[in-house]
Amino acid sequence: MTRFIFSFFGGIFAVVTMGTMMIALTIGAIFWMYGRDLPSHEHLAQYTPPTISRIYSQEGRVIDEFAQERRLFTPANEIPDLVKNAFISAEDKNFYTHQGYDVRGIVAAGVQAVQSGGRDVRGASTITQQVMKNFLLSGDRRAERKIKEIILASRVEEALDKDKILELYLNEIFLGQNSFGVTAAAQTYFNKTLSELESHEAAMLASMPKAPSDYHPVRRKERLTQRRDFVLKEMYENGYIDKATYESEVQQPLRSVQNGDFEPYNQALPPRDYFTDEIRRQLSRDFGEDQFFSGGYSVRATLDPEMQTEAAHALQRALEQYDRGLGRWRGTGKTIDAGLLGDEAAWREALAGVRVTRDVTLVSKWHVAVVREVRENSLLIGIEDVPLDDPRGMEVPRADTDWFKGNLFENFEPGDVIHVREMTEDDSGNFIRWTLRQVPQVQGGFMAMDVNTGRVIAMQGGFSYQHSVFNRATQAKRQPGSSFKPFVYAAALDSGYTPATIVVDAPIEIDTPQGVWRPKNASNQFYGPTPLRTGIERSRNLMTIRLAQEVGMDVVANYAEKFGVYDNMGRVLANALGADETTLMRMISAYAMFANGGERVEPTLVDRVQDRYGNTVYSHDAAQGNRRVCVDCADPNIPPGRSPRIVNDRERIMDAITAYQLTSMMEGVVQRGTASGTVKLPVPTAGKTGTTNDAKDVWFIGFTSNIVAGCYIGYDQPRSLGSGASGGGFCGPVFTQFMQKAVKKYGGGPFKVPETCNFVNIDRFSGARLGAGASGANVVAECFREDDLLDGVWGIQLDGGFAISGSFDLIRPEGGSVAREVTTSTGRKAVVGPKAGFGTLSSGGLY
Repeated sequence: MTRFIFSFFGGIFAVVTMGTMMIALTIGAIFWMYGRDLPSHEHLAQYTPPTISRIYSQEGRVIDEFAQERRLFTPANEIPDLVKNAFISAEDKNFYTHQGYDVRGIVAAGVQAVQSGGRDVRGASTITQQVMKNFLLSGDRRAERKIKEIILASRVEEALDKDKILELYLNEIFLGQNSFGVTAAAQTYFNKTLSELESHEAAMLASMPKAPSDYHPVRRKERLTQRRDFVLKEMYENGYIDKATYESEVQQPLRSVQNGDFEPYNQALPPRDYFTDEIRRQLSRDFGEDQFFSGGYSVRATLDPEMQTEAAHALQRALEQYDRGLGRWRGTGKTIDAGLLGDEAAWREALAGVRVTRDVTLVSKWHVAVVREVRENSLLIGIEDVPLDDPRGMEVPRADTDWFKGNLFENFEPGDVIHVREMTEDDSGNFIRWTLRQVPQVQGGFMAMDVNTGRVIAMQGGFSYQHSVFNRATQAKRQPGSSFKPFVYAAALDSGYTPATIVVDAPIEIDTPQGVWRPKNASNQFYGPTPLRTGIERSRNLMTIRLAQEVGMDVVANYAEKFGVYDNMGRVLANALGADETTLMRMISAYAMFANGGERVEPTLVDRVQDRYGNTVYSHDAAQGNRRVCVDCADPNIPPGRSPRIVNDRERIMDAITAYQLTSMMEGVVQRGTASGTVKLPVPTAGKTGTTNDAKDVWFIGFTSNIVAGCYIGYDQPRSLGSGASGGGFCGPVFTQFMQKAVKKYGGGPFKVPETCNFVNIDRFSGARLGAGASGANVVAECFREDDLLDGVWGIQLDGGFAISGSFDLIRPEGGSVAREVTTSTGRKAVVGPKAGFGTLSSGGLY
């Protein structure tokens, strides 16, 4: 009997032992089989998640953000314990004691799956397992994935400490509203930093990982509140908060940005504009788009927000003024269903969904509105962000529409979406009425930069970024017209010509494959022998063509390419008048080299770029060609009171005297030339107007001693702006408005004169040398090289090799009739008066 009993229990023991061994072997085989080809977990130690790239202004203020996933990486030691404890309580209360997986949780999940016949399968993943799922595995709920999770979790627990694992989890997890990680989520839901969160707010965030869409703070507010309270209870039971805190926090209402309890974080950011979008475009090209959007870069922009606003308003004012002068109402072209106008909530919801411009603040904010009723003498409107009972009323009077044709019934219908802004008294600021506005069809670009560093301080690529993201300052290729002429004159001055060199202004005929080309001056008049200075001041086309012919289009084109205006300029005479296309940014950059004395300067919108670790990966000042060198920093004998001398290590692309001569000539454009009527600043200013054929594009680019700025205006599909359009009349006021504030902020002074300049008084009408004591409106002190004075430059006259015929008026000071002796291209002497024929001049074989 005893033997039987021992034999029976021995058999049971053997079966149990063998069964246990088989189970262990089976489990071991399963883990061996699934553990062979698992992804490596070693790279988790060098975790670099996709994070937000931010752009900062000069003052260090965030002005824009770019990201594929909205994440702000925060190291574990900077995440408050309150936040850590909330997530541990919600997701894995045994986090600090298990080895990567929780056996009790797995068993409970398995029992529930069996009881439900596989229909109800809940997760039992620890935080470590969730990290494995998020980083290395898929998100399905198959048993195979769970096994892999456990294997990887146990390996990671051996390789990384708990805080590192928690850091990975809290930075990677998706918490809804395009927010990845707890720092971005705190900003999204509460507009707070992690350290500012209260217990109930941390508990709310910890409620999200289960299913963010099922716990939306508005649509599922009640369910989210219940989950939040559960997390708070867990925090209390786990000893992370005391009873008094728990009882107080569960009584708190569920508050969030989405419920309107906090201002959204992005509301503090300025609307995205052309400047930051151009940075995005350039850095995406330099670093790669994926890298820029996920690299967590800190970008210090050159933008001056105050001057950017001034640039936008200056350009917008000119565009709107032209548009309203046309006398046509177009509106936005958008409507909402007129049937909704009887229900305020309905029309407001519909209006909020209409995509129209909302970023214009010219004079005051432009509001989006809807026409509710068209009356005989007024429009009854509803304004998007203004209540109907606002004391300013909801009407636009008929008197406000006098600037366009037709009555109110011909131009408006109920449901039309429009723009309005306040009209106020200039002195008191008191409200007068709501006034209609519309985005112009005509467009343009504006840009301003430091002439010495290339730092762009303002850029406006159109009337409104929200209306059109196309940046006309950097992307639009347009004909610069006469604003290109300084490069022809620069080539001539560097080739031995002087501001006093005489060029004949007379009719020209040029044979081309398309037929005979007869260029003419804007005035349709001809002015005879004229010095270079007056030619550029009055923007004489015929003089420019003759000068380009004399110098050679190869020389002119090489100059334009050296200055960066073109990559490959066409070698035809028409291009001397700016017929080839380029961008505003290229022209501004080239003019900066006139202003700084002839040194190369590269425009930049970025001062510095740092990676997520704070390492500088780009610095404009340190880039090749931009460095500044201290000449005597190591000299111990520097006299007291004198600082070390800092010089620019930049390439010189133009002789300093040439740059000054050209600058002086362009000062004449502003003082008495084509820009004299609209460009008026309290400091020395130089510049050049430009107007293309049929006034399809109008330009003005000008500069002081430290700032260069310019603008062009024209339709995106080029067409004439009208017979009265000109660069001075349209762009001159834009430049002046901007530069008046720029001068107040950045100052300005006389242009730097090269030490080798020799000044001689010249008659600007004849080019004749005058005595040292000469004075009068016709007298100008010109800078000459020493060799020019020795060689004797007066009396040299150029005709470009073109024949001249006919009679024409001469430029005469104060309208007087002055006869002068000049030298023709054949070396003969001739006296020219108010009506002079030059049929005897050499044609050079060209007609």
